[in-house]
Amino acid sequence: MKFRWTQAPPQPLLAGQLAAQLKISPLLAQCLLNRGFSEPSVIENFLTPRLKNLADPFLLPNMAAAVDRLLLARERAESLVIFGDYDVDGVTSTTLLLEVLRRLGWSADAYLPNRMDEGYGLSRDGVENCLKKFPVKLLLAVDCGSTAVETIAWLRERGVEVIVLDHHQISNPPPAAVALVNPQLTQNSKLKTQNFTELCSAGLAFKLAHALVKRGRETGLPGAAEFDLKPLLDLVALGTIADLVPLVGENRILATAGLERLNTTQRPGILALKEVAQSPEKLGTHDVGYQLAPRLNASGRLETAEASLHLLLAETLEDALPLAQNLDAQNRERQTIERSITDAVAGVVRSKFDAQKDFVIVEGELLWHIGVVGIVASRVLQEFYRPTIILGGDAGNWRGSGRSIAGFDLAAALRECDDLLIKHGGHAMAAGLSVAPDKVDLLRQRLNEIARRQLRPEDLQPPLRLDAEVGLAELTLDSLAELEKMKPLGQGNPPLQFCARNLAHKKPFQRMGAKKQHLKLWVTDGTTTHEAVWWNAGEGLLPAGRFDLAFAPDLNEFNGRTTVQLKVLDWRPAG
Repeated sequence: MKFRWTQAPPQPLLAGQLAAQLKISPLLAQCLLNRGFSEPSVIENFLTPRLKNLADPFLLPNMAAAVDRLLLARERAESLVIFGDYDVDGVTSTTLLLEVLRRLGWSADAYLPNRMDEGYGLSRDGVENCLKKFPVKLLLAVDCGSTAVETIAWLRERGVEVIVLDHHQISNPPPAAVALVNPQLTQNSKLKTQNFTELCSAGLAFKLAHALVKRGRETGLPGAAEFDLKPLLDLVALGTIADLVPLVGENRILATAGLERLNTTQRPGILALKEVAQSPEKLGTHDVGYQLAPRLNASGRLETAEASLHLLLAETLEDALPLAQNLDAQNRERQTIERSITDAVAGVVRSKFDAQKDFVIVEGELLWHIGVVGIVASRVLQEFYRPTIILGGDAGNWRGSGRSIAGFDLAAALRECDDLLIKHGGHAMAAGLSVAPDKVDLLRQRLNEIARRQLRPEDLQPPLRLDAEVGLAELTLDSLAELEKMKPLGQGNPPLQFCARNLAHKKPFQRMGAKKQHLKLWVTDGTTTHEAVWWNAGEGLLPAGRFDLAFAPDLNEFNGRTTVQLKVLDWRPAG
């Protein structure tokens, strides 16, 4: 058994009551209960997310101060620069604000830092280079800046005011920005109810745009009365889905409306991106996360994200297509680099891995590309299911990214290693750090000591979350169509996964794929049979005799016919 199966506790009475009240199936009601939804009114809003239910943007901390300062800049005809970040969230939020501010009469430019030369966030090197290019007195930091105490103080000394629009952890004390718009500041219960604290920067940029338009309509700002915010939602969906924020509350509304906009958008950059990615006609969260987002991220990982910004700002498909093709090529280059480093790391770890002793993996090499170490850490974690840190860089200072598992707060663990590190930050499941090469072995040793205190052996077996045990007869075209109401799926609203017990093969399985690595099964409980597909099954132990099956249900369309298909996640002997 590859996974540790964990089934949500069945609640048949409550599920039955909700099903009767809402006229839904008990299975859908159980899935909603598993995600913490038990109030009919909340469930109705969840199943039918509407833009009209978005909360007032001025409820966000310091939003009014940010709007006041921006309006003052427009009144004074001051130029401003948006200082963004190089990932998809940073690029989409920068694009959105640049588009809104310019259309409403501001003189605005944008600057995206170079990952290799200037590092992450509102760094001193980054802002110095930014101000050489755009010598302004107002800087709007987007998707960064919440910990940039020294940089913002340095800017103030030079007469440059800073507005921060960010969702990351805030330093203590916070930076002295003229306005720090960050939902992490709020203790307001109403904001928590709205899930404001889960917004990414693209969502926050949309809220700022909403606030500017709302105030502009009240004060007679030219262009505000007829300004339509809805065409911006394609950018919001890209940033929200790519940044892996929970798709609940405001994010669910924005992602749902944003996916609809993505599927009908006339934005040349996104049309070109969909073309080079060979995206399906109707995009879902998986297509955004695995096709569009990696291509937008590619330029920022390898060089500068300006190419992605230019693509999203492109005014014609003729201008956009070569930019998208270049990003596609960069993404292939990124994949090659990533595979090479992943293979190298996996080889090193396999040669010495001791499951009883190695609770944390820390590996680094001089020339490993820092633009892909986070992805590599994720890949290594998938194979070994251990908190993983991968480092690369130059001789004096290695920079790295870490990914963690449930039960191990990586950011907190790094704080316990502060004396070994040059710099670190992040959150429980992902973090970044800088370390001298001669401290890497000590860091590995310290982190393993911490992990051995905190983690139990069962924590080191990946969990497989299951929504319910079902009979195969429950899985029909109608029931799966109803379960589609749970979409968009993602962080905070994970894919639906079930198990069925005491199954057998209806007929012999078939191997598929160029390397025969995939498996097609026909499984039966004696009364109902469904086709099942096990992607990358390999040559491992296969189900035999009677077995239990964990799977994700899907609708398979082939030759104009739609059938129920089960995507195999794991199996175990029955009983």
